[in-house]
Amino acid sequence: RPEAKHAVSRLKALGVERTVMLTGDNERTARAIAEQVGVDDYRAELLPQEKVDAIDGLVDEYDGVAMVGDGINDAPALATATVGVAMGAAGTDTALETADIALMGDDLAKLPYLYELANDANGVIRQNIWASLVVKAGLALAVPFGYVPIWLAVLAGDAGMTTAVTGNAMRLSRITPEIDTETNASEG
Repeated sequence: RPEAKHAVSRLKALGVERTVMLTGDNERTARAIAEQVGVDDYRAELLPQEKVDAIDGLVDEYDGVAMVGDGINDAPALATATVGVAMGAAGTDTALETADIALMGDDLAKLPYLYELANDANGVIRQNIWASLVVKAGLALAVPFGYVPIWLAVLAGDAGMTTAVTGNAMRLSRITPEIDTETNASEG
């Protein structure tokens, strides 16, 4: 796929430690594609169970492993990975049903966007939890000592925090997929 090289380089720029291509293709084809796309490692001529074994090995070695696939041969490995991502339009029903995430298009360039969005969402969730806990703890201490009236504590602790965490989460809408002008120009 033309966008694969850009997607791999963008994922690396975002902090993905290692990229590995698992394929049923022959060794020669796999090596050529791996070199062209820029993955760190490749494994060729794999049957579905061998893909699962490869994912198991990577899961043992790294904190989290994402598997991206689209075929019925990828489904067992998608289920084994920490996160399975199925490519929607080209994906088989089995791959789509097995994966944790199904991208509705075949655009590999969306993978860096997905990675960045997931990382940022994780940070926002942590911020929201900590902010809520701090405010609620502060109010729980302030109300008994008469520093804050109960009506204000209820208003600030419930409606106020709901508004605050929602507003904080809305910042995620600013993250948009990067448009690869180089790939788009070569396709047009």
